[in-house]
Amino acid sequence: MKSIEAICVTSQFKKRQQLLINEETGLIEDIGDLGIARENLSYYFNDDCLLFAGMGDVHIHAREDLSQKNCYKETFHSASEAAVNGGVIHMGDMPNNPIPPIDDKSYADKLRLTSSAINTCWIYAGIGPKTKPLTKKVPYKAYMGPSVGDLFFKDNEELENALVHYKNQYVSFHCEDPELLEKCKNESTHFSRRPVEAEVLATNEALKLIKEHHLVGKLCHFSSREGLDAIREFRKNGGIVQVEVTPQHLYFAQEDIEKLDVQLFQMNPPIRPCTDQEAMLAAFKNGEIDFLATDHAPHTHEEKVKGTSGLTGLDTYGAFVCWLINEQNLKPEFMAKICSENSGRFFNQFLESWSSMDSRFIEFGKGLGFLEKGYRADLTVLNLKKKWTVKTEDLKTKVKHSPFLGHEFSGSVERVMTKGKWI
Repeated sequence: MKSIEAICVTSQFKKRQQLLINEETGLIEDIGDLGIARENLSYYFNDDCLLFAGMGDVHIHAREDLSQKNCYKETFHSASEAAVNGGVIHMGDMPNNPIPPIDDKSYADKLRLTSSAINTCWIYAGIGPKTKPLTKKVPYKAYMGPSVGDLFFKDNEELENALVHYKNQYVSFHCEDPELLEKCKNESTHFSRRPVEAEVLATNEALKLIKEHHLVGKLCHFSSREGLDAIREFRKNGGIVQVEVTPQHLYFAQEDIEKLDVQLFQMNPPIRPCTDQEAMLAAFKNGEIDFLATDHAPHTHEEKVKGTSGLTGLDTYGAFVCWLINEQNLKPEFMAKICSENSGRFFNQFLESWSSMDSRFIEFGKGLGFLEKGYRADLTVLNLKKKWTVKTEDLKTKVKHSPFLGHEFSGSVERVMTKGKWI
């Protein structure tokens, strides 16, 4: 048995506790005031550190698929190294690949590729104009407008015709209206080519589809103040939808990046004006956002300079959580709910299906995201007082760049554990 003492954080408490880890099963054997003398502990963390159930990122792009065409940008292994560097112990990979996972076979084939990850990587299935649901319960992604790859819809009618088949399925939406994007494609800047109106129109359409087709819906990398108003109205009327936000949409504003090399900050949807950035941060603090998700989307520096959309984020996830706690005064208990428990719940509901496809998923006990007996001993330890200046040489992502390069965070990742073993 491995014994750990630290200030443990869940949505319900923040207090010094002891954990007993079964090294054979990789599960939490017990947690509480276990009475283990300090000299007999395997590990002791001082008061600068907080121990969370392993944090999860429900939206990343590892780039690897059966084609291997984009492995020069990232692989499941290199993405997992970046994730662990940022305190992320599980991550959900999106399906916009050269060979997208859209049926039972292609999904299972891609899932097996994730075995090279040193953390836990799981995947979304793609929804396209001619796809149908898999025979097993898995999460899906629908690209309402053009993105990397070909898995998107040219208009809302084509999308609705596809979603008729996905009743009661778990569908995440990239909300940008395809017809407005087509109309604006020749505008002079990325901000004007992908205007906020495209997100608002697509948000209203996605909410309508979630209600009409009884979908379990999630809106990805949300960025707009007006779109938030639509979500609030939907929820006020009894609708259920979950929402992601990225660190970059919480931290940066269009006014900031226009003073820098703007192409290096290009992503879809774009980083918005400060009014949107402030609204997203306020909504996050108010508990209206369910997931802190990076949309980690690696491209080479040469591709970024030429205007390719996508930012990295896994390496800096834990440090950004420290920023939210230290600088934005968010309670650690709140961050445990968002980063550990909500992402863990999302993962756990598909665990049975993944276990039937890949034996690696059998040994998770009750699942991830909770500091409770029987859950997997996957842990994220943050040091709130250990500063970290982001440097290229510290990044584990294969493309070696970050929107936070040069930024000094007030806290950083101390240690990460998966399946009862420190990484």
